[in-house]
Amino acid sequence: MQPGERLRDQFLTVPNLLSALRLALVPIFLLLLLNEKFFLAIVVLATASLTDYLDGYFARKWNQITRLGQILDPAADRLYIFSTLVGLTVAGIVPLWLMLVIVARDFMLLVAYVILANHGFGPLPVHYLGKAGTFALLYAFPLLLISYIWTAGEFVILPLAWAFALWGVGLYWWAGFVYLRQVRDVVKNSPLRLK
Repeated sequence: MQPGERLRDQFLTVPNLLSALRLALVPIFLLLLLNEKFFLAIVVLATASLTDYLDGYFARKWNQITRLGQILDPAADRLYIFSTLVGLTVAGIVPLWLMLVIVARDFMLLVAYVILANHGFGPLPVHYLGKAGTFALLYAFPLLLISYIWTAGEFVILPLAWAFALWGVGLYWWAGFVYLRQVRDVVKNSPLRLK
C-alpha cells in the first residue's frame, strides 16, 4: 500500500484488522482474568499472541505494509502487554517489579516520542529487537498464567515462562536503548536543530 492511500483502505487490510482484533481482546482478557475465568483468559491471551505473529507475516507476504499498520501494530502490542501485566499483577500471578520494569521502558519511549514530535517526526520504525522482546513477553504471559492454574505442570512450565519473561524484558530494554540512540541521531540531524 502506498502512503497516500486513504485511511479506510489502509485499515481494511488483514494485518491491520488483526492488530485491531488484538486491541479489542484487551478488555475481554481483563474481564475474564479478574473474574477468575482462567482457561478462557488463556485462550484469549494466546489468540492475541498469535495475531501479533500473523499480522506481520501477512503484511510481508501480501505486501500490505501501511503507515497505519506501522503505528497500530506496536501500539496494540504495548497496550496488550501493559493491560496483561496490570491484570496479572492485580491477580497476584506476577510480581509488581516485573510490571514496573516493563512500564518504565515504555514511559521512557513515550518521552522519546514527544521529542520526535517536537522535531516534526513521527514514531521511528520498530527495531527487530523490540519485536523479539514483544514476542518473548507475549509467550511468557500465557505460560505464567498456565503455571498458576495448572500446579501439576508448574515445575516445567514456570521456568520456561520466566525464561521467556526475562529474555523479553532484556530484549525490550535493549531495543529501547537502540531506539533512544536512533532518536538522538534523528534529532541531531533535524533541520530544526540545524537552524
